[in-house]
Amino acid sequence: MSALRLVTPHTTPATEAEARAVQERLRPRVVLDGSGPAPGAPGTVVVGVDVAYDDARDTVAAAAVALDAATLAELGHATAVGRVAFPYVPGLLAFRELPAVLAALGRLRHVPDLVVCDGYGLAHPRRLGLASHLGVLTGLPTIGVAKNPFTFRHPPPGPRRGDAAPLLDGDEEVGRALRTRDGVKPVYVSPGHRTTIADACAHTLHLTRGYRLPETTRRADRLCRDALRAAGERDGERHGGP
Repeated sequence: MSALRLVTPHTTPATEAEARAVQERLRPRVVLDGSGPAPGAPGTVVVGVDVAYDDARDTVAAAAVALDAATLAELGHATAVGRVAFPYVPGLLAFRELPAVLAALGRLRHVPDLVVCDGYGLAHPRRLGLASHLGVLTGLPTIGVAKNPFTFRHPPPGPRRGDAAPLLDGDEEVGRALRTRDGVKPVYVSPGHRTTIADACAHTLHLTRGYRLPETTRRADRLCRDALRAAGERDGERHGGP
């Protein structure tokens, strides 16, 4: 089993107000520096995490997939399925996802040197998106790579791979809209914990090979959907139908 240990325990809040208070309490612990690994460094284990939902069954599945950062060869993966712990509220999605994500990471045989989340980190109204929240809880370097924009404005990035434009909250840069393929819509990158905006973008480009999304996200997305489907089939069999 994984040797992953939490620096700060996770608890599911009872109310939206309590959840926001947790975010306000944790956000001063976010570290934005270069203490994480260099992009593509040999021997580095980079782990992608993603979740999928079955709203009809009130179920969430999470996947964690470990890759060799230099070659992107898969080293192992793990999944976890459970009940959704918190209602859908924009800005509080981490509380829905963290129980399953932490369970999947805990089953992984590799301790990550970097975790790539399908979501945001610093680019969050209270500067504590999923990537930052997970980083503070685990102490691990994390980045967020989101498929869709959240609340922050940005000028259009250039058309070529590697072109980027700042995500702005007022005058503060909280991430970047990053083009990972020529002429394809950007992804939205922000540092989570123990990384910088520039390093988060460099990691994302290194992990992106021929597709819009990094390999960490692509593989974790497939695994969590497979786990959710399998859980639904098992549930249907137990209850004698779909």
